[in-house]
Amino acid sequence: MIKRRSETMEENRAKLIGAARKAFAERGYAAASMDELTASVGLTRGALYHNFGDKKGLLAAVVAQVDGEMAQRAKAAAATADDEWERLLAEGIAYIKMALDPEVQRIVLLDGPAFLGDPAQWPSQNSCLESTHQAVLEMIERGILKPVDADAAAHMLNGAAMNAALSIAASDDPQKALPNYIEVFTRLASGLRN
Repeated sequence: MIKRRSETMEENRAKLIGAARKAFAERGYAAASMDELTASVGLTRGALYHNFGDKKGLLAAVVAQVDGEMAQRAKAAAATADDEWERLLAEGIAYIKMALDPEVQRIVLLDGPAFLGDPAQWPSQNSCLESTHQAVLEMIERGILKPVDADAAAHMLNGAAMNAALSIAASDDPQKALPNYIEVFTRLASGLRN
């Protein structure tokens, strides 16, 4: 059976993202060689350019993948919480804790902002923001949160978690910094409660 062109392209795309993810995590974006990366999966630079435009486009695809996984991990951590409020807090705290994960730290929190710009503008952040917005809206309607602007509250909560993770990743001692950021995040978020 002959593979359809779209299947081959999707396989090549997945191979390149996998190889880039490994290279970016181990060596960092700037030090990763595109020739080595493409050769490691039996492809050419042409395949990279065709699928991603350039090295930066490949980084954006890797960041989107890792960031998406982070959102899923945060949701999974929050799923065991007893109520909506605890789930909201648990999700934010889980996201912050991922700043200790070496792959997340290097790819999403250090290289991503350095080469792709403001994380708040990344497409992958929109789904996190929408999820937070929905949770905040529901909690306002149920009287769990104060009657504030849901959009502003969602942006502030997501921004606080993202900035906490960015600060932890950039700190001299991320392990030591983590509990301080979790405490402050929790106190800030708690100001929204009724």
